[in-house]
Amino acid sequence: MHHIFHEGKEGKPVLLLLHGTGGTEQDLLPIADMIDPEASVLSVRGNVSENGMPRFFKRLREGVFDIEDLKFRTQELNEFLDDAAHKYQFDRSNVIAIGYSNGANIAGSLLFHYSDSIKAAMLHHPMVPLRDHKLPSLAGTKVFIGAGENDPICPAVETTDLNDLLTDAGADVTVKWYNRGHQLIEEEVNDAKSWYHSL
Repeated sequence: MHHIFHEGKEGKPVLLLLHGTGGTEQDLLPIADMIDPEASVLSVRGNVSENGMPRFFKRLREGVFDIEDLKFRTQELNEFLDDAAHKYQFDRSNVIAIGYSNGANIAGSLLFHYSDSIKAAMLHHPMVPLRDHKLPSLAGTKVFIGAGENDPICPAVETTDLNDLLTDAGADVTVKWYNRGHQLIEEEVNDAKSWYHSL
């Protein structure tokens, strides 16, 4: 997968950056720098193209995911993380995801499929990746969810359902609501930063 890796201070987590639809591996670098400038960074570009826009998995239409492709791409990303940890010699158990929109959905899918794929996650405007799916044990996994009260792409029920599903699997979930739509605002990033530094 096309990516950027920046090595940070020894012992610090690796921040896995996952962009939104149409984004690139450059998009969330300023966010990572705001969250923790000393952390290592692994920023990945989605392998799927939708009308020229990079994504992490296919969708059938707005808000309707191609579930088979989602499962395949989730496995692909998890295996990429294994390979990257070997290549760059970082601690595979100390990866924290920062995902926005489509990137938050693939990060959520990692949590839905693997108990040990990521240590924690900051999910900005995510949806439920897939329903009628038994989650692995997520005991000890911490998740921050940022949601817009007026988000036209991610309805409020997606946030509440995702919170319930992750919590039921044992994750420690923090949800923050903002009087905004789908955009990622500075207040949300600052709240995620505070959450991150409380881990």
